[in-house]
This record gives sequence, structure tokens and C-alpha cells, in this order.
Amino acid sequence: MTTLVHDRPSAAAAPGLVDPFGRPITYVRLSVTDRCNFRCVYCMAEKMTFLPHAEVLRLEELDRLCSIFVGLGVKKIRLTGGEPLVRRGVMTLFQSLSRRLRSGELGELTLTTNGSQLARYAGELAACGVKRVNVSLDTLDPADFAAISRRGALAGVLEGVEAADRAGIKVKINAVAQKGLTENCAVPLIRWAHERGYDVTFIEVMPLGDVVGAWSQRFLPLAELRDVVSQRLTLLPTPYRSGGPARYWQVEETGGRVGFITPMTHSFCESCNRVRVTCSGRMYLCLGHEAAVDLGQALRASDDDAAVAAAIREAVTRKPKGHDFGARESGAPRGAARPISVTGG
Repeated sequence: MTTLVHDRPSAAAAPGLVDPFGRPITYVRLSVTDRCNFRCVYCMAEKMTFLPHAEVLRLEELDRLCSIFVGLGVKKIRLTGGEPLVRRGVMTLFQSLSRRLRSGELGELTLTTNGSQLARYAGELAACGVKRVNVSLDTLDPADFAAISRRGALAGVLEGVEAADRAGIKVKINAVAQKGLTENCAVPLIRWAHERGYDVTFIEVMPLGDVVGAWSQRFLPLAELRDVVSQRLTLLPTPYRSGGPARYWQVEETGGRVGFITPMTHSFCESCNRVRVTCSGRMYLCLGHEAAVDLGQALRASDDDAAVAAAIREAVTRKPKGHDFGARESGAPRGAARPISVTGG
């Protein structure tokens, strides 16, 4: 398989990225595709309208963009989607970025996936230096899984998780908490994951895209879920932090960790160190805000990396202090029109 080559000089001579609140920006979540083989109810509409292929950055362009970010001091890149592993030829991007790992310019390369393609790619990912992977898995019940994903098969995801484990990739399970479902499946999911050495993180569903209309029917505050879990498992406070927004608890009975990410009920923005870039090159400074800068246009307008780096620097000076997912006076949440699949969560 051909490996991308992008050895143009780095922009690293300049200082790193720092937002108006003194937070260093060292983490980029890069969507490589807006497409997915699932249609999870809290993420995508049943009938999605995807970007025209011409608007999606080529893998070579994504590689160039990553090189610019690394030159600006970014140390962690997470490839997302949609589902990143359905992008044709995506392993060439992993292979190219792995060179940045070996040189020490990049500290970590990872991905978030629905797990359906891991059985095919786990060995190659490990060879590229991917040491951790987040797998989205809300339930171990095949019927519930099919209803949530609309077209996914639980068995294929579990096979992928096992393949990642065998390849030496550390797995973390991400589960979106959903009213009427997660109260019953959380403890079995935690026990299953901890038996295999995986951490589990529960995430409050966010009002993004088409989910806004059904948000109140699906929303489960994680304080309530933690109370449900505490009735069957002993949760002990722990100072452990993964570098992300999750707050973790140690489970006495299993020895594993369970995390809670609470964008709706408790802001986690004070230590935000990330920006999100779509597959068309739009950089969003915050998941909960619509403000963005079109890096794709800047990339295609010129071969001058310095111009793109300048656009990134200018945009970071406008990064907001935090998201704005709070409720309006009407009781409805503030949200964003774009589906979560567009910016990769």
C-alpha cells in the first residue's frame, strides 16, 4: 500500500497554539469522512445527505494539514468520522502519520470507531503505532444494539474489539447514556468491559443535528445513572485523569474504572485543549458552537503552509471559554445544527 509522503518544512519554529484563556491547544480531532456504515439514533439521521466527494479533502491534503498542526505544537491527533475506517485508503494516512510518531514530533495517534472494521484493520493500526482506541458501544444486547445503530451487528463489533485487544491496542468503551436503556445495561456493560481490562466511559447525549427534537426523550443525566450503578457496584473516587473531559471512579468489585462525561449537566471546558476539524477542512473551535474557519479552502488556495498556519493561529484566538448547551427559557437545550457525525464528537 502506498504511503503518503509529506516532508515539507514544519511550522514548528513558531510558538505553540494558546487560546485567549491561556489553554494550550495540543490536541486535534480530525474527521476523515462524514460517512458511516451505521446510523446511530443520537448521531445521524436515517437518511443522511453527505458531502460531495469534491468537497472532502484528499488523504494527501489531510496529511498536509496534520503536518501543519504538528508544526504548531499539536501532540495528539485522533482520527474520527463518521466512521474513519470506512474511508477508502485511510491506512495510508495512518502510515504517514506514524512517521511523526517515530520522529517524536507527534506524541499520540489514535482513533474513535464503531468497531465494525477493527477485525480487518487492528493489526495494521498497531503497526502504525496506534496504542489506544475508543470504541462506541452502548449495549451488549443484540436487539437493542440493532435498534440504536439502525443497521449494525453487535457480533461484528465484538469481533473487532477482540482483534484490537489481540493486537495489543488498549481499548476504551464509550457508551452514550440513553433514558430507558442505559439504566438497565450499564452494569452488565461495565462488568463485561472490566473482565477484559477495558475502561468504560458514559457520555450524556448532546443536542446536535436531528437529535435536538428527540433530545428530551433520550437525555439521561449521568448523576442519575451513577446513582443506578451505585446500587449494584461500589464507586470509589480516584484522581485518575485520561487527559480528556471524563471524571473517573474506581469500581471496587471489578478493579476497573468507569468515567462520566457530562456536557449537559456539568461543564468540562475549563481544561479544553482541543479543536475539531471536519473532512472538508472546517475547523470548529468548540463542539457546542457554530463558529468555524475554512482550512480546506486555505489549503487548496496555496501551497504555502505558513498561510494555513496563520489561519489556524488567528482562529484559535477566538476560541470560546466553553460550550453553550444550557437550556433556553423555553426549556429546550441550545444545540448545533450539524450532526455529531460531522465533527466526530
